[in-house]
Order: sequence, then C-alpha cells, then structure tokens
Amino acid sequence: MSIPSSEDAGAVKVRPTEASGRAPILVVEDERDLAEEIRCELQASGHPVTLSETVDDGLRAARTGDAAVLVVDRMLHGEDGLSIIETLRSEGNATPVLVISALSSVDERINGLKAGGDDYLVKPFDIRELTARVDALLRRRGDSRVTRLQAGDLDMDLVERKVRCAGRAVDLLPREFKLLEYFMRRPGQIVTRGMLLEDVWNFKFLAQTNVVDVQIGNLRRKLDPTGARRFIVNVRAVGFKLNADE
Repeated sequence: MSIPSSEDAGAVKVRPTEASGRAPILVVEDERDLAEEIRCELQASGHPVTLSETVDDGLRAARTGDAAVLVVDRMLHGEDGLSIIETLRSEGNATPVLVISALSSVDERINGLKAGGDDYLVKPFDIRELTARVDALLRRRGDSRVTRLQAGDLDMDLVERKVRCAGRAVDLLPREFKLLEYFMRRPGQIVTRGMLLEDVWNFKFLAQTNVVDVQIGNLRRKLDPTGARRFIVNVRAVGFKLNADE
C-alpha cells in the first residue's frame, strides 16, 4: 500500500458539519451504516463530524482538517487502519485516536495502543460508550497541567492528594481517590464499567467482577455518610455518572 505524502494532503478537505467553529471528529469507517450511526450520535452530542472510508482518504483528512479526535476502524477495505496512526505519529501528529475493531484479543488491543492509539473499543459496542470515550479523549488533551479539580461541592487537590466535599475533608484510599478523579474529569458524562475497569484498574479485558460497584458504594458513603445525597448515580444498563451539582 502506498501512503500519500504530506505534500499531497491538499486533495482532501475536512469541513465541519456544523457552523459551530469546533474542530470535527474524524471517523474513518468503511461500514456505511455504522459510520452513519456514529455520525448521528456524535452530532447529537454537539460534535461536528467528518467521514472517510479508506486508509488513504483518512490519512489525507487527518493531515488537512485539524481534527479534534480520530475514530479509526482497524480493517478498512482490507487494509489495516493502524497504518494511519503510525504514519501520523511518525510525522509528529498527536491528535487523540480511538481505535474501533472486531479484533478483541489482548494482543490486538496492545497492537492498537503500541501503534499510537489512545484508546481501543471492541465491536460490537454501545454507541453511547463510543461518545463517552471520545469526550474523555477531548478532555485529556488539555488537562495535563491541571492541579485542582472542582465539580459542584467537590474539590480535589491533585498535588496534595486531598478532597473536600462542601468544605468537609474526605479521607480516601488511593484507589478511591483515583476513581473520584476519573469522575471529576468527566462531570455529567456517562462512564461505563468497562471504562472504569480499563482506566482505573488497568484491566485489559472485561473481567466478571463487582469491584467497580463495591468501590463506588464505598466512595458514595465517604462523600456523604448520611446517604441523603448520591454524587455518583447509576445510569440504567449503561454505567454511572457524576452529578456534583444536584
């Protein structure tokens, strides 16, 4: 396969699908029904979207369109979508990439991350989880220097490793702190158990365990021992979200 050089990149123009001024999410997917489903879901969440179907077109679009996030399928008309990521990374392009694929083994996930992917989502997936993961990548772009997080009555000092809730100090274990930090970086966003197992517990497979529910229960009790207020609420059949302002 011949990867087009960066000098040829002007052949493809990436135009946001909304007049919002926001950089688009570039989706490189050759299954048209799935691509359209992804486009509709992301646009419903306020993201402009651009679609490409092939490795060559996806690479050109990524080079020319200043995309906010790339969603790249592994297999594109018989070619490996990871070649897009590898080429962009070799050129110094650090745009966050979510790899989507029916290849679900641990080795395949590792290959996707080693190629330069930032996240890996296995097909079939709930389209809402894809949107949640895209939102997480968008947040990750600019939060590396953040030392303090605030969400409603919750205040977290990332340097001192201290948490206060409505002015009251909350004593958290390291895993509880990491779990709350994950939610506070995504206030109001749906977070699935799979996301928590991968990103907080570093599980690279969906283990059959109730550890997430147990730890969230512990965290809820520490944030409000009276039980009158649930900062972390269940989203039926999907996962959880932080409602810090309620």
